[in-house]
Amino acid sequence: MKTQVVIVGAGPVGLTLAIDLGMRGIECLLVEQKAEPQFLPKMERCNARTMEIFRRLGIADRIRAAGMPQDVPMDIQIIRSMTEPAILRLPYPSVAEARLLTRESDDGSLPLEPYQLISQYTLEPLLLGVAEQLPTVTVMRSTTFLEFTERAGSVLVTVKDPDGVRRTLEAAYLVGCDGGASRVRKQLGIRLEGEGDIARLRQGLFYCEQLYERLPMGNGPRRGRHYLVAGGPPTFMIMQDSTRHWTIHSAVESDEEMRRSFERIIGVPLPYDMLHCGEWRQNLLLAERYGKGRVFLAGDAAHLVIPTGGLGMNTGVGDATDLAWKLAATLQGWGGPGLLASYEAERRQIGERVVGASRYASLGYRAWLTEVRPEIADDTPAGASARAHVAEVANVEQRKSNEMIGAELGYRYVDSSIIDNVPGGPQHDLRAYLPTTWPGARLPHMWLNDGSAIQDRLRSDRYTLIDVAGAHDAKPLRAAFEALGAPLDVLVVPDSALRAVYERDLILVRPDMHVAWRGDRLPQTVDGLASRVTGHSYMNRASCLTGSR
Repeated sequence: MKTQVVIVGAGPVGLTLAIDLGMRGIECLLVEQKAEPQFLPKMERCNARTMEIFRRLGIADRIRAAGMPQDVPMDIQIIRSMTEPAILRLPYPSVAEARLLTRESDDGSLPLEPYQLISQYTLEPLLLGVAEQLPTVTVMRSTTFLEFTERAGSVLVTVKDPDGVRRTLEAAYLVGCDGGASRVRKQLGIRLEGEGDIARLRQGLFYCEQLYERLPMGNGPRRGRHYLVAGGPPTFMIMQDSTRHWTIHSAVESDEEMRRSFERIIGVPLPYDMLHCGEWRQNLLLAERYGKGRVFLAGDAAHLVIPTGGLGMNTGVGDATDLAWKLAATLQGWGGPGLLASYEAERRQIGERVVGASRYASLGYRAWLTEVRPEIADDTPAGASARAHVAEVANVEQRKSNEMIGAELGYRYVDSSIIDNVPGGPQHDLRAYLPTTWPGARLPHMWLNDGSAIQDRLRSDRYTLIDVAGAHDAKPLRAAFEALGAPLDVLVVPDSALRAVYERDLILVRPDMHVAWRGDRLPQTVDGLASRVTGHSYMNRASCLTGSR
């Protein structure tokens, strides 16, 4: 069987990559050893950047319809049990409230799409259905990846089909989206670097029909998203997208102890079922390389983080969208050799930052846990003092896990061969997002005068030159792109509010919505600019900066 791209692993990352490639007209085979998506608790939140990516794929509304209702509160609460007053409540807007805030925002500081709570066991079947509807995508279920052989111009991939028969697939490129134990990565001989097996916890998935509707119970906490338990072994409970399923992570040794944890948290006898229980390990690991030759890694195959902060799967979706447009451009003939080479340079630095952000978030959670004293459960002045102390510490430390908008939206690519590497730039801040069009950054969301979002005016299969002054001749740059066979749109939107946020008259945006170049006039050597951003050559820095200063 011949195709253009073979993808190993049909989790959210592999499926997103297949959908993105398929929508660009690239033929791909998706190899997945499971017969069907599994009903297991894994990720439970698509962050704002991921939802913007899904919007560009045309599936954001479907994901919201399948996920948690938009009016459900997103509060984080530290509790002893659900029948006792919360020790600390950190309020966060529901999706509906966040969307209203975005509609009223005009300074680029908020994302076009807010987060969405949706469990992986809901998201995977949805993405699988989208992929299977694309004529360019073939999904091979119950099929095991065995090995690959790279040769000049292609990769031969050996798989075992459901009948146990070995088959050979031939593709131009292979992508391993096959998780932390990636067989693709292991065959490449790429090591994971960092901290492995930091801690071991059990994870249980519970179904309780009545719990959400009964909240608050007595003087217990209001409805929210996460409930972190103060006292006993480290334990926290997460409401899943149905509001009937609940996940518990706890440092206990047995399934029976997980049952007791659930019963202790809810505090009243309610009927429930434990649907799953298993052990998992905390890791902070990064692949030393993101691929070799015609073989690439994405998602957990390239980086493993602690779920605290919710950055793991979302970073993998970022890998997928970065790799998809570069693979498509190369296969369609207009992407230069530097385009695919930039994948590792750009995404590995993000992986490294995400590992650091996950460590930072996890240390914040641990910081207030260590302040919990035995008397915290007592109905005494000492108990009240212990609870007040934990609330004070957690009001600072727990926010490190839940307020990561800078890590989600503010990352930018530095020292990439396909952007204008202007020296300097804003600092990377995990907790705060500063809208900027500095080369390498995500284009900030802005509303246009007609009420539309500028992101919706940018086509995902081409570069766009945005002229916010409305006074520039783009013909020379058009000609330079045409000479390379590369697609370029020009969007003229004279708008003083847009100019104030975007800081320059001209913004050149890549297909993935990251800024490649900006300036108040086109550089003298537009051929060099076009050649650089499409991966055909390294451009003379001085000529590029002529328009950027």
